[in-house]
Amino acid sequence: MRSAERSIVIVVFDDIQSLDAVGPLEVFHTANRLAQLRGDPPRYRIALASADGRDVAAHSGLRMGADGSIADLCTDVDTLVVAGGLGVHQAISTTTLVGELRTAASHARRVASVCTGAFALAAAGLLDGRRATTHWASAQHLADLHPEVIVDNDPIFIRDGTTWTSAGVTAGMDLALALVADDLGDGAAHDIASWLVMFTRRPGGQSQFSASLGARPARRPQLSDLQSWIVDHPDEDLTVTALADRAGMSPRHFAREFASECGITPARYVETVRLERARQLLQTTELSIDVVARSVGLSGDAVLHRVFRRRLGTTPAAYRTHFAHS
Repeated sequence: MRSAERSIVIVVFDDIQSLDAVGPLEVFHTANRLAQLRGDPPRYRIALASADGRDVAAHSGLRMGADGSIADLCTDVDTLVVAGGLGVHQAISTTTLVGELRTAASHARRVASVCTGAFALAAAGLLDGRRATTHWASAQHLADLHPEVIVDNDPIFIRDGTTWTSAGVTAGMDLALALVADDLGDGAAHDIASWLVMFTRRPGGQSQFSASLGARPARRPQLSDLQSWIVDHPDEDLTVTALADRAGMSPRHFAREFASECGITPARYVETVRLERARQLLQTTELSIDVVARSVGLSGDAVLHRVFRRRLGTTPAAYRTHFAHS
C-alpha cells in the first residue's frame, strides 16, 4: 500500500479556524508534490467536505470551497480529519454533522481531529474511552462535557489506536506529518517538514506549553527582544549580570523590570527555556544526556537530572523512554 493513493477527507464548517484545515491539507499536498518531483504517483487524494456540500466561511473571513458533502465523499475514505474552530459547537448542534461523522468514521481506516474538532468526534461517540487532546484552552470544557473521554491537555497530538487528536492551529500540521509518517515512513515526513520550512517535526509527546507561553511578552523592545534571544541561545551565558548587560541595565534594575513585565524571574525563565530545549533534544535525537545538558547551557547530566526531578517529577532518561516514540 505504500504507493497507493489514499483518500483524505477534511471536514469543515462555518467559523472554522482556517489553519486547522489548510495546515493538514498543505502537508498532504506536499507529499503529492514531492512524489511528483520523484516521478512517483500521488500519495493522497484530498477533499474538503461540509455537512451539506456547500462552501464555508472561516472565522477569519476566508471562504473555503467544499468538494462535496460528508455523505458523498466518505463512502470510500482512508482518513477522516475534522477541523476545529469557534463554530464547532454550533455545527454539531444545528446540523446533521454528528450523525454523518459517525457514519463516515465507520468507513474510514482512521479518524483524526484538529483543535476543537475533538468536540465533534466526542459528540459522535468516537472518543468514548479513548485518550484525546485538544487546544489547551478548551481541554477542561471537553472533559466536563464528555467525561467518557480521557482528556490530556498537554501533548500536541495523541494517537489512541486508529483515532488521532491534536492541539490547536499549527499542531494540526504536526498531526498530519505523523499521519504521513505512519503511511510512508519517517523519511517522507522529514522531507515534507523541510519543504514546508518547519523547524522540526515535533513528536506527539511534546508539550503544548512553551517557555514563551509561561511568561508574558515584555512591553519594552529591549526586554521582548531579549526573551526571543534567550530562546535561540540557551547555551550562552544567561546569568542575570550577562543578560542585564545585553539589555543595557544594571543587574538589579534588570531583574526587577524583567519580573514585573514578564511575570517570571530571569532565572526561572532561563531554566524553563533550557528545560524545554532539553526535552526537545531528548525526544528527537540520540544525543547522550550529558551532551544534551551541555548543549542547553547546563554544566552536565547531574544538573539536568536535578532540573527534571524538580520541574517534571521524572528523570531525563525516563522522559526519553516515555516520549521518544510517542
